[in-house]
Amino acid sequence: MAGPPVSLSARDVGSFAYLTVKDRLPQILTKAIDTLHRHKSEFFKKHGEKGLEAEKKAISLLSKLRNELQTDKPIVPLVEKFVDTDLWNQYLEYQQSLLNESNGKPRWFLSPWLFVECYMYRRIHEAIIQSPPIDDFDIFKELKDQNFFESQESIIALCTHLQELMKTIEELDENQLKNEFFKVLQISLWGNKCDLSLSEFWEDSPP
Repeated sequence: MAGPPVSLSARDVGSFAYLTVKDRLPQILTKAIDTLHRHKSEFFKKHGEKGLEAEKKAISLLSKLRNELQTDKPIVPLVEKFVDTDLWNQYLEYQQSLLNESNGKPRWFLSPWLFVECYMYRRIHEAIIQSPPIDDFDIFKELKDQNFFESQESIIALCTHLQELMKTIEELDENQLKNEFFKVLQISLWGNKCDLSLSEFWEDSPP
């Protein structure tokens, strides 16, 4: 019986995973660092010198993370105690157990790309919560706000369709329900231009 397929990783040069880890993830980190820079005066206004020191610390942590990624360093455990820290570190141990090398360590270009991308976002969060008093700053807020307002047409269309559907949904058979489900998907994908992910939007949007 065949085992599970090998996870796509950046070891496959030229693959989506390779381009993601090599190019796209460093760009996301660069823009995250730039966002902190652009809010420097806001941090100073709210927190004084402590805000500036926190901004420097967060940038330093993100710059270190970017270097680890670009030089394919081993993926390290999370250090800041948070509600999900132990779960992340347990999964990191699981990834290490999958390696065949006697002294193998999970690395950015070796581990499954989905894991390393999610891990990167978790490390971004860790960099912020390690940098009080700006530990409640949301690096992606501007992006999320922009995405929300650009999706209003889709949201209105979807809600309107669902309101009409609820009037007759109990009368529909299984095939009709499936058709309505696919209509909802089409409305959602059309309005959101195939629902660009955060990382894709970071890549395409200006700093």
